[in-house]
Amino acid sequence: MEFNPLSPEVTANPFPYYTALRDEAPVLWLDPFQAFAVSRYADVDFALRHPEVFSSANFTEEALGDLNPVPDVPWILDMNPPDHTRVRKVANKGFTPRLVREQTAQVREIARALLAGLRRAPDADFVSTFSAPLPMIVIGEMLGVEPERREEFKTWSDHMVRATGRPTEEAERAALRDSLAGFRAYFEDLIERRRREPGPDLISALVRAEEESAKLTSIEILALCVLLLTAGNETTTNLIGNAVLALFAHPDAMERVRADREQVPALVEEVLRYDSPVQIVPRVTAEDVELEGGKIPAGQRVFLLLGSANRDERKYPEPDRFDLDRNARDHLAFGFGTHRCLGAPLARLEAAVGLETLLFEAPRFAPTTDTVEPIASVIVRGPRALPIRFEDG
Repeated sequence: MEFNPLSPEVTANPFPYYTALRDEAPVLWLDPFQAFAVSRYADVDFALRHPEVFSSANFTEEALGDLNPVPDVPWILDMNPPDHTRVRKVANKGFTPRLVREQTAQVREIARALLAGLRRAPDADFVSTFSAPLPMIVIGEMLGVEPERREEFKTWSDHMVRATGRPTEEAERAALRDSLAGFRAYFEDLIERRRREPGPDLISALVRAEEESAKLTSIEILALCVLLLTAGNETTTNLIGNAVLALFAHPDAMERVRADREQVPALVEEVLRYDSPVQIVPRVTAEDVELEGGKIPAGQRVFLLLGSANRDERKYPEPDRFDLDRNARDHLAFGFGTHRCLGAPLARLEAAVGLETLLFEAPRFAPTTDTVEPIASVIVRGPRALPIRFEDG
């Protein structure tokens, strides 16, 4: 069978294609991409649990190619132990459960301010007015960036996502390279300023941090900051956007959550499973491996289809049914093991607080269109725009 993750049909609704893959070709060679697609939960889970077999080396090369703004050093996504262990230990200092919980009041304040702006705009776009700026402001403040640079950060983040779609027109590629060069230059300057004048922000903490006598280099901090701003923004933006779309499509679930605030964590987990904000992660096989779905030789590029694994009927009964009673905590939306998403606790907090603010501190709302265009990316999934209207609007 044929499967093209870049085709408009797949981008619009990949799930029927995933079902066919799991049934007919759970390990499928994609000739145009020179890669294997792995679609079943058991196989994707195995690959994520065994980084010594499914290496993350060249992750950003696979995703960004020559549009990578920091090609000088492997990103943490590209690293395997021991380098990954060294960088991850330092990075984890900014995302401990205590530090994430301490962000709750600030996240709620930001969400309330964004909601006020959303309600003032007739037929406002939920994405650009609420779900995109929420994580951008939160991570921006954690990193210590200036509020007046937020619009630039959104542009840079959008351009990083666009780069994962591997645009072919040279004019667009040149514009992306120029934009991302500005992205890099800003962070290089900010890191050096924090070395001279440290503050209470995360970049200052990364500059100061030392773990087992192994400090992060400036270029490693740079790659980590670019990753946190881009991946953190996109994951949470799309998680919140996909949650609202799921609630629109399942009004019974909407009413159930509105009637019981305690349902919000279950809502977040089921959205992560049902419509994962990250759909695909690339790997390379370090040795020959035999999966449940087939064999893959050593040295091969592999696309792990997280979005398909989370809809696998072998793992989840009636996987296409949106079910708040489902125990979905073992989904693979944030990966697993060594490369589990660094910012997963923060993404969960931002999504929960954002959805609570929307559902319990605002009038009822509805979409103003039946057609929602997805963002143009092979890796992440979410609405590019989502016009909504409040009942009192």
